Amino acid sequence: MKVETVARSALISRLKTRLRDGQRLIRERFLAGGDATRLLHERCQLVDEVLCELWSDLALPASLALIAVGGYGRGELYPASDVDLLILLPEQADDVLTTRIEQLICVFWDVGLETGHSVRTIEQCLEEAAGDITVQTAMIEARLLVGSGSLFQGLSSLIRGSLDAQAFFQSKRIQQEDRHQRFSDTPYSLEANCKEGPGGLRDLQLILWIAQAAGFGKCWKDLEQRGFITEEEEELLSACEAFLCRLRIHLHLHAGRREDRLLFEYQTALAEQLGFAATANLRSSERLMQKYYRTAKTVTQINAIVLQNIGAALFPPPEEPPQRINERFQNAHEFLDVVHEDVFKQTPGAILEAFLLLQKHAELKGMSARTQRALWRARKLIDDDFRSNLDNRALFLQIFKQERHLVQEFRRMNQLGILGRYLPSFGRIVGQMQHDLFHVYTVDQHILQVVRRLRRFSMEEFAHEYPFCSRLISDLGNPWILYIAALFHDIAKGRGGDHSELGAVDAREFCEQHGLAAEDTELIVWLVRQHLLMSRIAQKQDISDPGVVAQFASIVGDERHLIALYLLTVADIRGTSPKVWNAWKGQLLEQLFQATRRFLLSGDETLMTQGVIAQRQQEALRLMRYLALPEAAHERLWKQLDTVYFLRQSAEEIAWHARALHERIEADRPVVVARLNPFGEGLEVMVYTHDQADLFVRMVGFFSRAGYSIVDAKIHTTQHGYALDTFILLDVSDRDSDRAMISYIEHELGDRLAHQAPLDVPANGRISRQVKHFPIQTLVSIQPLVSLEADETGKLFVLTVVAADRPGLLFVIASELARHRANLHTAKIATLGERVEDTFLISGGHLEESAGRVKLETDLLQHLQG
Repeated sequence: MKVETVARSALISRLKTRLRDGQRLIRERFLAGGDATRLLHERCQLVDEVLCELWSDLALPASLALIAVGGYGRGELYPASDVDLLILLPEQADDVLTTRIEQLICVFWDVGLETGHSVRTIEQCLEEAAGDITVQTAMIEARLLVGSGSLFQGLSSLIRGSLDAQAFFQSKRIQQEDRHQRFSDTPYSLEANCKEGPGGLRDLQLILWIAQAAGFGKCWKDLEQRGFITEEEEELLSACEAFLCRLRIHLHLHAGRREDRLLFEYQTALAEQLGFAATANLRSSERLMQKYYRTAKTVTQINAIVLQNIGAALFPPPEEPPQRINERFQNAHEFLDVVHEDVFKQTPGAILEAFLLLQKHAELKGMSARTQRALWRARKLIDDDFRSNLDNRALFLQIFKQERHLVQEFRRMNQLGILGRYLPSFGRIVGQMQHDLFHVYTVDQHILQVVRRLRRFSMEEFAHEYPFCSRLISDLGNPWILYIAALFHDIAKGRGGDHSELGAVDAREFCEQHGLAAEDTELIVWLVRQHLLMSRIAQKQDISDPGVVAQFASIVGDERHLIALYLLTVADIRGTSPKVWNAWKGQLLEQLFQATRRFLLSGDETLMTQGVIAQRQQEALRLMRYLALPEAAHERLWKQLDTVYFLRQSAEEIAWHARALHERIEADRPVVVARLNPFGEGLEVMVYTHDQADLFVRMVGFFSRAGYSIVDAKIHTTQHGYALDTFILLDVSDRDSDRAMISYIEHELGDRLAHQAPLDVPANGRISRQVKHFPIQTLVSIQPLVSLEADETGKLFVLTVVAADRPGLLFVIASELARHRANLHTAKIATLGERVEDTFLISGGHLEESAGRVKLETDLLQHLQG
């Protein structure tokens, strides 16, 4: 027994070395420029040999069989993939055999093989396969390694005999849909999964699984010979598979483990390994990801065509003659079908007509596989002559003007490569990644998301979701003008230079070529050029300042431009990422819109200022009467407040402050009042107290420790030396309800301010994993503010900070402002994904001296980068 143990230890040591050295040689050959398919097969062969030798050494009964299943079964073993095995038994194992099998499995791990194994009889395999489509799929690719050939053949025969090709097809389609849903049904994730994500390797494997189950073949060549794919599609599928295979191998080797996500920290290294060099405007990682997205898009498209063809073969439609739509198209079983496959070659303009017909005919539920394939091939017919054809231009413009399925058909055009051929500038941004970490879509997908948002504004069934936008777009008329502006607003991303200006040039060329009216052309071009303006002003400037509103109004010019810009801005932000939009941003934009509309009607900045203050005071008095406050309840407080207060606060907030403070104007203890934000999500907190050292820093630290981020702060000092500060807070701790925190904030913050407790220093924040690999340049700028407010309050300055977001960031800024004795008047906190763009209105300290501003900028930079 001792001799046997020594011999087995020697065998394990030898095979472990052989496996390790063999895999190292395979890896080195690949990295030296070897073929990806060869690596997969060589690793399989190496593992085959090790497993067979172990099986032989342990002298398992000849009646058993060791079978490779799954990816290992089909002869593809990626560097970090599990070795999936089935130990097939002729009958249920007794205790002795069970012990020997357990020893075998332990030895597999001892030699360094990560196995996924099952031990079953044929009956158990059939039972498992009947109840689990994944098991059934693994069995389809089973391959005998060693042992009883007759037992293996018996299993294979029974598995094939039990296969219901129709049921298998339907199950795999449902499985694919569920899998796609887990990845948001898009191949354009910033950190895509190259195996499981839409357009990944799994979508290719699924086609071949279904083909094998139906008896249609085992490879792309088999499908081409049976007419399910064309020769061109076979070449495309093979090329896509080769790229994805090579990418996944490099990913496994670089990560040193099984990892199928193209994480940010891997993308640059993978790009270099795959030969993608940086260009003047694109990083190497961006070029890699664009290649990946375009590959995934191709896989997704051909996957849809092939499955539709296989489905038609497995589920033959009833014998019904197609209904003619016109001389080029017909309705075949509620699918748009070409009357013959050369339609687009004979009439190229029918390429655009196909999408227009789908919009016009509600009875059509899609395109036949034949039409999709014909369009896929016909995309190359779209050249300069096609684009300059007046009939084709008219057809393309008609697509914008239809009442239904605009976004659906644009997505279909993009998927089939038609949109990028007709608009070459759009073609250049297909699959282009945006490394700003708040755009969660590629540029082309973001553009289509923005069009989708605008489209929903104009649809009655969505009026309850966007009531204000729905009213505005109905007043605007010709909403299709906005769709064109949306199509071009980011079309020049990645070219270098100002994408807004470059996009405006493209938009003008398009409008002139397609015969748009001069007035509509001017509006579209202006929107593309200014599409970032309203968001920038609302989130970074003090929109209660009439000077800011007047300057914005002078750029907008009239109400039509204002409405159009507002609608495009809302759609642009909402189409960026589900996490970027919030009710607070919506409120800021609407406030700027309303203030600008009033200015455009009055046309006088001074009159507008006086009118706004009078209107707000009257509305506040009305609300106070509604709250049953005494007629003169506001007077003592209002005497201590300046014009700036009434410009910055809404009427509702003015009434709220008066209600809370009218009996506590000379309060000895701090007054802290919190409530649910009446204008949106989060909390609104008012703090009224004798001014004290580091007051803003103390409040920022407290809110941070309580799990809230500040998105807006309005800081006032009354005539008699009290601080009256208002904050809008958003929960960043995933609490179920903000309401439960109101009492805590009122009591705890009030108590800390009353006793001037030690500062609540937030825990050191860590830069996120994504930001580490796409560092955001920290920028600090202090510029003088020229506005109406400066006349009353003295010299004001605008501090702008752009930095990577992390916990405690605002505390660092507030601490530096306090250390430099700078007074804070307002704070606007804009978080865009992993980047913050914060704006502060400040005064005092040594800011009026150039050296003082430079010193504050330098110190802030040092602390924010540290």
